[in-house]
Amino acid sequence: MAHKRILVVDDEPLMREFISETLRRRKYEVKIATDGAHALEQLDSWTADLVISDIKMPKMNGMELLDKLTRTYPATDVIMITAYGTVDDAVKAIKKGAYDYIQKPFTAEELAIKVNKVLEFRGLSEENRFLRKELGGRFSFNQIVGVSPRMLKVFEAMDMVIESKATVLIQGDSGTGKELVARAIHVNGPRKNGPFIKINCAAMPETLMESELFGHEKGAFTGAIKTTDGRFIQAHSGTLLLDEISEMSQQMQAKLLRVLQEKEFERVGGKETIKVDVRIIATTNRDLKEAIKKGDFREDLYYRLNVFPIQMPKLVERKGDIPLLIDHFVKKFSNEYNRDIHGVQEAAIEQLMRYHWPGNVRELENKIERAVILCDEPMVGLKHLFFEEQGAVAPLPPIMEVGAKTLRDIEKNVILKTLQENENNRTRTAETLGISIRTLRNKLREYRNENQGFSASTMP
Repeated sequence: MAHKRILVVDDEPLMREFISETLRRRKYEVKIATDGAHALEQLDSWTADLVISDIKMPKMNGMELLDKLTRTYPATDVIMITAYGTVDDAVKAIKKGAYDYIQKPFTAEELAIKVNKVLEFRGLSEENRFLRKELGGRFSFNQIVGVSPRMLKVFEAMDMVIESKATVLIQGDSGTGKELVARAIHVNGPRKNGPFIKINCAAMPETLMESELFGHEKGAFTGAIKTTDGRFIQAHSGTLLLDEISEMSQQMQAKLLRVLQEKEFERVGGKETIKVDVRIIATTNRDLKEAIKKGDFREDLYYRLNVFPIQMPKLVERKGDIPLLIDHFVKKFSNEYNRDIHGVQEAAIEQLMRYHWPGNVRELENKIERAVILCDEPMVGLKHLFFEEQGAVAPLPPIMEVGAKTLRDIEKNVILKTLQENENNRTRTAETLGISIRTLRNKLREYRNENQGFSASTMP
């Protein structure tokens, strides 16, 4: 794997040497420039993943360089070096498009943490795009974000079923994104030009459900002043989403089963048999096998619906996706509310990572939306987050309190301990941590290169 390329821009020789040597020791490929104009000359023939630039420089200062970088090299991330106490400069840099900033004086370890954070997030974003392409290049899942092993299984399942006519049953807790997956299957499949019709079985009164699904004839009941089509007819040649199917009554389950078997029905109060061509996708947040045991759900209907099952993971089972989701929602709501917000501070991300997320992705989305509304700064911070439950955020585990002085130490300890607990099985370790096997391999390779006294039993 090629080393990441970093361009260091500073007019002070000692600072240039300190930064470049710190980065080279960590196996980055480094070039240096003495000012902004020199930096642009270097970039003409050498593509950088990251630029680290001082603000105060002759000829072309850091802010001027940042303007040109964001226009000419939008894929290159930038960290700005600011003098102690110059908060205004830092704010301006973030607003102009810098990914982050670091204040003088700083240590080699502080610099390494900043660089690692930027490049790791860049790597996750690139991996997300690559994996989507690997899965066929057909997914326009603009709202579905994830590179964790659990989400990759969901994408693979979607890829397998999209082109078919098979009925899909999407199971998972509330807020995990079941409807987003259903819509993605529809818009990426052969029925994309047909309608996508949804009915929420939990919100529909039982007395209206039959009419809503199948339609009714004029005069079929009090208030039926004209013949009306139901959701099945509306969804003809397209997809019908039966949301929260487990809440449908036993009587309606029997009528739905007949339609699935025979692909025909009659309107309420009507005698004419109507045939439809509809793909069924059903969702539920309940365990339908348990509902069958309790007598709440028909077993024959379950097997009709469960032709192709997709299980949505809880957010705590895919924690490695949380930084990507945070970034996605910050961009979404910054645009929606016309806010100039560029990210979330590390302390706030750490808090979000430690929360137990009973409401899953929907709860994370709501929290970020609220934070963006409250935030009047370049980045969302701890003060913009709100957790209703007392003690909702888990304390740092003991492994993070002993012998871990930096975020990198914490990360390394957690990864190595999880690897040990899983008997050096990398696949299980990656799943436990909610990261991809590729990310885990890269981390282990970094720790090996550091040669900091790990044992063969801990580092396979």
